[in-house]
Amino acid sequence: MAKSLSLNEIRRRGAQFAIEWRDSPGDERQSGQSFIRDLLQVYGITATKAALYERRAKRSSTGGRGYIDALVPGLCAIEMKSTGKDLEAAVAQALDYLDDLPDAETPRFVIASDFRRFRVLDIEAPEGEDTRDFTLDELPANIDALAFLAGYQKMSFGDREQEIASVKAARIMADLYEALSDSGYDDHEASVFLVRVLFCLYADDAGVWERDLFYEFLERRTNDDGSDLGPQLAMLFQAMNREAGRRQRNLDDLIARFPYVNGGIFAERADIPSFDKGMRDLLLQACAFNWSQISPAIFGSLFQAVKDSKARRELGEHYTTETNILKTIQPLFLDELRARFAENLYDAAKLKRLRSDLGQLRVMDPACGCGNFLVVAYRELRALDLQVVERLQALGDTSWRSPTAFFLKEDLPVTLDHFTGIEIEEWPARIASTALHLVDHQANQAMELALGQAPDPLPLDKIDTIHVANALRTEWSQIVAPSKQLYIIGNPPFVGYDYRTDDQKADLMHVWATKSIGRLDYVTCWYKRSLELFARNGYDGEFAFVSTNSVAQGEPVAKLFDAVYSAGWQIKFAHRTFLWTSEAPEAAAKVHCVIIGFRRRGGRFSNFRLFEYESVEGLAIERRARRINPYLLDAPDIIVRKRSGSPLSTLPKVINGNVAGDTRRGEGSRGGLVMSEAEAAEVRNTDPIASKYLRPFIGGEDFLNGKIRYCLWLKDVEPADISASFELRRRLANVTNVRERSTEPTTVKLARTPHLFKHIAQPEANYVCIPRTVPDSRRYLAVGYLSPEYIVSNGSFWAEDPSGVVFAVASSSMFMAWQRAIGGRIKSDPRFANTLTWNTFPFQVESERELEEISIAGKAVLEARDANPGRTLAEHYNPLAMSPTLLKAHDALDRAVDRAFGVRKGVPVEEERQQILFERYGEITGTAK
Repeated sequence: MAKSLSLNEIRRRGAQFAIEWRDSPGDERQSGQSFIRDLLQVYGITATKAALYERRAKRSSTGGRGYIDALVPGLCAIEMKSTGKDLEAAVAQALDYLDDLPDAETPRFVIASDFRRFRVLDIEAPEGEDTRDFTLDELPANIDALAFLAGYQKMSFGDREQEIASVKAARIMADLYEALSDSGYDDHEASVFLVRVLFCLYADDAGVWERDLFYEFLERRTNDDGSDLGPQLAMLFQAMNREAGRRQRNLDDLIARFPYVNGGIFAERADIPSFDKGMRDLLLQACAFNWSQISPAIFGSLFQAVKDSKARRELGEHYTTETNILKTIQPLFLDELRARFAENLYDAAKLKRLRSDLGQLRVMDPACGCGNFLVVAYRELRALDLQVVERLQALGDTSWRSPTAFFLKEDLPVTLDHFTGIEIEEWPARIASTALHLVDHQANQAMELALGQAPDPLPLDKIDTIHVANALRTEWSQIVAPSKQLYIIGNPPFVGYDYRTDDQKADLMHVWATKSIGRLDYVTCWYKRSLELFARNGYDGEFAFVSTNSVAQGEPVAKLFDAVYSAGWQIKFAHRTFLWTSEAPEAAAKVHCVIIGFRRRGGRFSNFRLFEYESVEGLAIERRARRINPYLLDAPDIIVRKRSGSPLSTLPKVINGNVAGDTRRGEGSRGGLVMSEAEAAEVRNTDPIASKYLRPFIGGEDFLNGKIRYCLWLKDVEPADISASFELRRRLANVTNVRERSTEPTTVKLARTPHLFKHIAQPEANYVCIPRTVPDSRRYLAVGYLSPEYIVSNGSFWAEDPSGVVFAVASSSMFMAWQRAIGGRIKSDPRFANTLTWNTFPFQVESERELEEISIAGKAVLEARDANPGRTLAEHYNPLAMSPTLLKAHDALDRAVDRAFGVRKGVPVEEERQQILFERYGEITGTAK
């Protein structure tokens, strides 16, 4: 039973090859094909498989037909020339043919030789690092230059080429799944089958066994029409689940060449699908792709989506990049481990201690999905361990070597059983286990390339640490053993207040042990479970999750961080709001996220790391912080709690606007109390009675953009008018229908008064209007005055403001800093709330002089706007086009408000204002720390 060749064996064969061809006359026509065959055999590629000799192709430069001397599909093209000929021209000739090849056959490498010299081109490598030259006699010393022929590759993880390869691979698997699904094959068994096929395809290219052994089996042992493919695969899969000593003696000789795999991949008994010619052709086409170049982390995310028809159509558009995964694991533990390595390059004892510590580390992802966080964490820790070993070797320390003749899995400090996952669905959990096997093999390949030895790839260890379960209904201490170096990481599901299912609400109440779950996002359950696990004896470590940004803003902060702080934890690092690409097929392409990492309070720790983004789609900018508070700011650890009554400040109350209650969520307008400008015009033309009750209706977006909607304001309607107006009767009947179908008893009751708004809160005098939401790019909260003729919707807030102080304070940079710090957001746009941001604003100014200065400065802002009366508020406050006069007026307003907070000179930046505000809030409420 053959297995992949070790580098030492390849090096021995390479030396023999160099001796045998040293005295060759070097004639391309006479000996070129023999030279190629012998070279490929050095790397375990036999003449019966893999290479296509004299592959016919068209030259892109001339359009003429010609031949590639040899092609290993998807891997390399080989071009031979007679001794002394120009190898650069030979490479150019090979490249000239590549455009004519199908994608699956297009190679990454080109090998050119004139029997005495070799030139190897890596098409995907950066310029300057893409070419390697050596002589025939130097082949044994340069055996790694062609090691890709045996499945060894130096992976550049996270690069664009690897991402592209992973997308292509997932599309191939999607085609296979679709063919299986269309044939009526059982979904569970399709999952089992696809994972087995994936392993075989990868093993064919990655040196797990003889190169293209699976392809050879398909070609030589199955009929062209696919009629016997199912039974033959069943026999093959059964053989790979049996050790050599337990196999039948009369087993087919080709199947006997496949090694025992183990690892549980071929253990489950499952029905084998029936194939036809098209399905067999798909499988053979899949074999032509080079599967060794995929990223298990990225491919796993994509592979998870192949069962969803919509996701298959969009495959490759949405997946979690490795860059985003590293944002979590690097500041949590990886950067510190790498720093230890860098600091101790010349201290063998400390390097060995670091290696020992790597063996104590445990990683858990309790919402692991397809395992991409675990895969990247495992890969990075194995890579660091290899760096340590290489450095020890350079220092002359050989203690890392195995006491046996071979390097065993037991000699590794970082092993797969140190990585634990919980996943609620079987399919992604199965992918997670397989992806861990693949990345383990890649790590072993890297080790063999660097050290000349590594553990044998087969048989695989069975992965028992990926559990199919509901993580929120499972006791984590039964999943992961006690550890003093446990790191919990992941990207749990984000489900906001408006989208929670009944089951998810039940999970939230179960985990938080209360029915009062408020606006807590579903993701907070994983925070609570982590705190509970670390509260148990024997568990210590740190944790970090990717989360929707709602966990660090608005109302949910108090509930979540009360639990965090009372358990004795603090924020270690945080990424403020940025855009994360979602994996979920049914989700939006982008989610506004944060990443928060936690450590226990106590000890000497000052390495607080805060990552900020100038725009949510921009790059992270790191800065050191003195501490990080629940709002992900370098400010005091204070939790701001909403106030339902009067404001904390000396300012008047701000009130939310009117609610029509004439539509149901998701149904849109049904011709009720609210209408568009065009509908209002039609009412004026057709129904003079109804038109008497039309009033302009202003929401936040309307107010900012100068748009007008209308409503029927029937608070004082005459019953006779309703009877006489067809339009009023029609629209009120629609409102009645909507309210009667509501699931809320109070709304059903309001069906008896369809002419009235569901909630009425309309000012009777001129008022200042404050939009609920403002774009994140705006420097100021754009507010303004309206007359009571304008009915204000619940998309805005209002306050009577005869002194002008409400307008002035709401328009200031100081208030905007508070809003940005603690307020909720829609995506990344600040969301004003009277109970949270206005009522808690720590503005306590008793001085009439200061209040008058602020009011006068506010009036100057209005005067500056009046200079351009045709502009909407959105146009006035376009950050790229604010008028100098308006900017000057706001600067003067800011100085007046800043003075009320004790700022006497200089212009504070937003972070400084937030520092002042949290300190003032702490003083007023007695919560200062």
